[in-house]
Amino acid sequence: MNPEQKNSPFSTALRRFWSSASARTGSIGILILLIPALLAPLLVNQRPLIMKKGGEYSLPFLRYIFAPESSEKLVEQTFNYFAMLTIVFFLSRLIRFHRIRRWIFALSAAALLLPFIFTQPKLERINYRELCKKGEIRAVFAPIPYGPFESAGSPFETPSRNHIFGCDDIGRDVASRLIYGARVSLAVGLFATLTALTIGTAAGLATGYFKGNFDLLMMRLVEILMCFPTFLLLLILMSMLSDRKFEQSIPLLIAVIGITGWIGPAQLVRGEVLKQSALPYVKSCIVSGLPAHRILFRHLLPNILPPVLISFTFGVAGAILSESGLSFLGFGVQMPTASWGNLLRQAFDNPLDHWHLTLFPGMALFIAVISFNFTGEGLRRALAPEKAE
Repeated sequence: MNPEQKNSPFSTALRRFWSSASARTGSIGILILLIPALLAPLLVNQRPLIMKKGGEYSLPFLRYIFAPESSEKLVEQTFNYFAMLTIVFFLSRLIRFHRIRRWIFALSAAALLLPFIFTQPKLERINYRELCKKGEIRAVFAPIPYGPFESAGSPFETPSRNHIFGCDDIGRDVASRLIYGARVSLAVGLFATLTALTIGTAAGLATGYFKGNFDLLMMRLVEILMCFPTFLLLLILMSMLSDRKFEQSIPLLIAVIGITGWIGPAQLVRGEVLKQSALPYVKSCIVSGLPAHRILFRHLLPNILPPVLISFTFGVAGAILSESGLSFLGFGVQMPTASWGNLLRQAFDNPLDHWHLTLFPGMALFIAVISFNFTGEGLRRALAPEKAE
């Protein structure tokens, strides 16, 4: 690394970030959730990873990576695609020539989409574990050899050797549903917050730069929306959509949480734009006759990104809590899709007897929220050290 790279703003911010104990703790917590979510088909699967039958080897699980057997197929495919893309990325790092490496990675990423598009789902009800016990096949299974939709134990079975986190109300393995529930929580948290930030950043940039009557009208709209508690607004919207027979799915939940969460980012961005607009570089851009879109996206936006990134991490934690709360009340992710909120809901009638349905999803929620909050605090210290003092 040359001296210029070593002292670049990015390197300085990265050193500040890793020097914070809270940032390191938060990053480790996010990895604890993200890695199992990405590798879910390899960790949780009722189908063998490798099977030998009649002298022939096969990979029964592979087809269901590209065409998962799930009501939330898009979320499953998204995580499976990024898991495989991560492997391709690390393999491409072995290539020494940067230009060739970029081209190979881009072509591989595009080619990797094809099996996800063209592989057709296949309904299969074969109990491979029984076949293995009978000696009809030889197989290597995932560490948790149960699917998230498979009834493999007794209802409300407490943790045991076969089911380390116990079973839910119809005998599905809780550990498998927790890992797949992490996909739901992370998908809702990340994409809902991204939606909210996109809307809020666009609104904040426009109101802060153009000011005048447009700013006046937008801020009055923001103040009206602020009168409604966010979670109550979410409940009202989800209830209205369910009354109109809209299918309650993860994309719908992401859209609703994102649309109701743009108010805070809009106010934050507007304030930053007003502050930046008073600086000489913006005034010189206006005097030079640069078009508004170029001033907004080439000059203002890069300079207000640090507080937006900090807001993103805190927003993910809030979105995860909102999804779990809605699912707990029956307005969010619907069965049979795995969700931390609907696992907690199953323990509602008797939380002491069904303590494993309270403890493990509750711990997962705690780790997720505190990890993103700690990471946000670390980003705040790294990107805005003068405000962290």
